This record gives sequence, structure tokens and C-alpha cells, in this order.
Amino acid sequence: MSKINVIGAGLAGVEAAFFLANKGHEVHLFEKRPHKMTPAHQSGLFGELVCSNSLKSNRLDNACGLLKEEMRAMQSLTMEAASFSSVPSGNALSVDREQFAKLITEKIRQNANIFVHSEDVKRLPDELTVLATGPLTSDELVDDISNIIGVKALSFYDASAPVISKDSINQNIAYYKSRYEQGDDSYINCPFSRDEYYHFVDELQKAETVKLRDFESHYFEGCLPIEVLAKRGVDTLRYGPLKPKGLALDRSHPPYAVVQLRQDNLIATLYNIVGFQTNLTYREQERVFRLIPGLESAEFERFGLMHRNTYINSPLALNDNLAIKNKDNIIVAGQLSGVEGYVESAATGIIAGIIAHHIAIGKEAPIPPSSSMIGSLIRYITKANPHGFSPMNANFGILANADKRHRQKDAEKALAAIKEYWTSANE
Repeated sequence: MSKINVIGAGLAGVEAAFFLANKGHEVHLFEKRPHKMTPAHQSGLFGELVCSNSLKSNRLDNACGLLKEEMRAMQSLTMEAASFSSVPSGNALSVDREQFAKLITEKIRQNANIFVHSEDVKRLPDELTVLATGPLTSDELVDDISNIIGVKALSFYDASAPVISKDSINQNIAYYKSRYEQGDDSYINCPFSRDEYYHFVDELQKAETVKLRDFESHYFEGCLPIEVLAKRGVDTLRYGPLKPKGLALDRSHPPYAVVQLRQDNLIATLYNIVGFQTNLTYREQERVFRLIPGLESAEFERFGLMHRNTYINSPLALNDNLAIKNKDNIIVAGQLSGVEGYVESAATGIIAGIIAHHIAIGKEAPIPPSSSMIGSLIRYITKANPHGFSPMNANFGILANADKRHRQKDAEKALAAIKEYWTSANE
């Protein structure tokens, strides 16, 4: 079999490497960490989750839930690791981040066909390569990519939520409950009275943030910092991430707003504040977030932070098979390709691996059908209007021939289509 490079050991990169190695290829996996750390990562583990420990809904009638089922059908390493390291989170799939990344790292390092290089790649190679450097692609490589594709790489900044110690949560105020009793009562809820809520919003709006440069100020709409949301109006949070509906402990005294905390590790000692991605200074995070009822004495194990997400204008730069138009030995996967989200990134890694394998053996690379969720994402990033192009999450709005009234049937058709694709891709 052929020698194939994979640059980047995030979710997309490890999925591509895992597939190619299992097909018998000699895979050279390049990862700059821990030799050169990023502003967001904390370890040299492969597949490290930065923003959140949640891989979103498990429901088949949810777009991300459907995408995960498609990945399971394609023997995804991410899904295997997630199953191994899952923690309670109602109808969502959430993981112990450390256990999750450790399992992925072990699987990759123990594979005899994968050769790991701790190296910061600064120029695109001439060999067949899956490029999966993710949202924190080094400046030197971004420059090289920009020179090759003929358009400047685009960038925006993403935010992650703080993680606190469970022991520091005031259980006399906070309580366990899942919204509308869906799933197990795995979320910890911190209820606001009306006065407490408006005081919190006022302080949040006034809180000091880390100063950003002009090019750092474009956020992804689906992951806005909590303070940015608060400045859109005093009730924005109450109808968004702090929505109290379905979370009343006592129906006779419903809360005015509710902050939810989600388990972040297997032993349930750490919880992250759901929806609280932030660019507040660390000092202000401690001050303002301790105004949340039940978090008066919160111990912060990890503060929220900002980090750069880099992506390319894929409709201009990529062919239908995710190869760069001006350098078709480079297959792009993950957030760099214009998808948004952990699951979406991992899914494109599987497809990139399939495409690279077929190129290596001299066959036409199969593209997943647009009737599947992953196929719809591939179609979006390669066929969307390049003017104002922005990253995309999995959603039923992009699914070909979808009937919004019957999402379960749409999901079943999509899953059947991807199973057929997987069979043909492995022939």
C-alpha cells in the first residue's frame, strides 16, 4: 500500500489516520503538540476536546444525533472513544475529556501502520496528504495554504466555557433535573429569582473582557460568548441558554432563569457551565459567575477562554472530493474545511480517509450521498455561495430532500444511504 501523510491529530486527523492504517497504508501522522502548544490545548493527547465535553444530542431525529449514527455505521474511532468515556448528560452524549483523548491516543500510537511525528508542518507536502490542522493552524502553514489556493484564509474566534469543582456547588440552592424530565436528571441547575437575574446580567454586561485585536472580533454565531449575548438585551439570556422552561423544581415557584451545569468527567468531580463560553478576564469570571445562585463559592478548575478558529473559503478552494483545486494531492478535513463542531469535524476526517485511500489505489474517490447528513455537509462546504461563506453545523436544513415534518423518516433514509455508501467504499 501507499505512504500517506496526515497533518493534525485532532478528531478529523485521527479518524483519517485510523481508517487509512486499517486499510494497510503507511500513515505518517504529524502533530505539533506537545513540541509546540496552542493557546487552547492543555496536553499533547490526540483528539483533545477544547470548548466542551459535549458531542450534542443522541436522538436520531436530531441532526447531530443522526450524524453520530452515520459515524458509528462507518466504524468511527471518535464514537468508540465516546462510548468508552461517556458521562451522564440526559439525551446528549458527553464524555470525560481526559479518558476520551487517552483512548484515542492509545489506539493511534499502538497501530503498527501509523508513524507519529511531533513536528510543526509549515508547508504543504507534495505527497498525498490529509490536511486536518483544525482551527489553530499555525500562521506559517496558513500563509502557505493561502498562497496555494489564491484566496486568504478566513478566521474567527471561538469561546469555551469554565469548568468548576462539584464540591464547590451549593447543593442547598442547586438541584438535579433534566429539561422536561427528558433523560436522567444529570444536569445541576442553578435557579435565579427576577432580581438576582437582572443584577447578574447588569454585572455581566459591565464586566471586563480580554482585549481583542480587530481581526479577532468575528465570532461564530452558534458559539457566542455569554457576555456578547447579554449585551443584545437584558432578556436575551433568559430566552436562550438560561431558559427556565421545563426546569422548575417546584411548579408553584418557577425560577425566572436557570443556569445548567453538565458533568465534565467520569468521576463527576468537575462540571462545566453550559452555554457560558466567554472572553471575560479570569478575575471577572470569578467575580461575575459567582453571582449565579449556588455558585457563590465556585472553585474554577478551568477558566473560559478564546481561541482562533481558522477555515478556508472551501467553495472557492476545494473540489467535490475535498481536494485543493490547485494542489489536488491535499485533501482537507475538519474545521479547516468549513464545518463547525466536534462531530462534524470527525465525520469529515472519515470521509477524507476514504477519499485518500481511493486516490492511493488509483480509483475514483466516492463522495457520500447528499441524502446523508455527512454528504450534505460535504456538499455545503464545496457548493455553497463563496460570498460570505461561513462554517456550518449539521442541520436538517441542508439535508437533501428532507421533510421537516418527518425527521425520523429522513434520518432513517440518511442512515440507510450511508450504510450503502460505507459498503461500496470498502469494496
